[in-house]
Amino acid sequence: MVGGNARPALRLAEPARVARTFFQVTSFTELGLSEPLCRALAGAGYTSPTPVQSKAIPHLIAGRDVLGVAQTGTGKTAAFVLPLLQQMRQANGGSAGPRALVLAPTRELAVQIGAEFGRFGLAHGLQHAVVIGGVSLRPQIRAIATAPDILIGTPGRLLDLLQQRKLPLQHVRHLVLDEADRMLDMGFLPQVRRILAALPAKRQSMLFSATMPKDIVVLANKVLRNHVRVDAAPNAPVTIDRIEQRLIRVASGAKRALLEALLEDPDLSRVLVFTRTKHGANRLCKQLGREGFSALAIHGNKTQSARQKALEAFRNGSSRVLVATDIAARGIDVAGVSHVINFDLPKEPESYIHRIGRTARAGAAGIAISFCDPGEVKLLRGIQALTRTKFTEAAA
Repeated sequence: MVGGNARPALRLAEPARVARTFFQVTSFTELGLSEPLCRALAGAGYTSPTPVQSKAIPHLIAGRDVLGVAQTGTGKTAAFVLPLLQQMRQANGGSAGPRALVLAPTRELAVQIGAEFGRFGLAHGLQHAVVIGGVSLRPQIRAIATAPDILIGTPGRLLDLLQQRKLPLQHVRHLVLDEADRMLDMGFLPQVRRILAALPAKRQSMLFSATMPKDIVVLANKVLRNHVRVDAAPNAPVTIDRIEQRLIRVASGAKRALLEALLEDPDLSRVLVFTRTKHGANRLCKQLGREGFSALAIHGNKTQSARQKALEAFRNGSSRVLVATDIAARGIDVAGVSHVINFDLPKEPESYIHRIGRTARAGAAGIAISFCDPGEVKLLRGIQALTRTKFTEAAA
């Protein structure tokens, strides 16, 4: 399967055709993907499409607009990357600007999407470029000047380039808005709307979101035309069953001592700790460092270089603990995360799923431990209602 969330969604303001009937597809060939792409998939070890891929790819190959309600880990990235590559190969190439534009909420997610295009784009001779904040602008301007077929970027940097007249969008025929609800959470919708206003009206559009708050419903109705809606695992998060979920009730002021006590156990070999705020992440990281634990922080205020260094240190084991905020949750794809610890419970129940989904990757099992102080009981109830999970409670 190719891996990239879903709560019962609000109904769209206008009717949408929902892909309800689903027949099990066992190979990518059955979806209508080209032979070069199927060979590339086989070479990468992928044999069977995930549900969201089986549902979305045929509609996207046919040129339909698609609304995908899908969580990270369901294979949604490949669900749009593969048909986009096929369509662009079949169309007449050669333009002075990108023919496909992909918007992602975080730098890490943009880089991951770029890697997926790079992995399979060579099968059709297509080039891509990634433009994100936190790094030098000039190399990105030079990359755009080479007229890549696909451009992936974060809203802030894309708008900056657009305002400097360095971003030609008149040739865009395919638009992807990935993790639209996260863009809403991060306050990017004004930038997204300004970018959309600069795009040609005639295009194929696809929007993927884990949840469907009202603002995303409105955005979907403006962006998509005569679209098909596909839902991936709408009744249960795909990662929940493989994760042992533990709960520890603890006073707010005792959380740090509890975390340090847990980290004394060598079984917690690669630990991702989530806090609610950037300041809290920095403070906790410094406190852990003073106690002799190798820990780094990652959040929206860090430069791209610092974030990449922290992720690499976490990947290679030189940092055992990575302290992160929710904004960074969906962009962290590190193999072998043994434990996810919710130092603070998230305000949005959906964020809990994104957090714990950083463990139990690629079919592995994982453990999620949540601290709950008396002021977080209401948040806990919301998480339990969404996940329909009874936590294993342990003593502090």
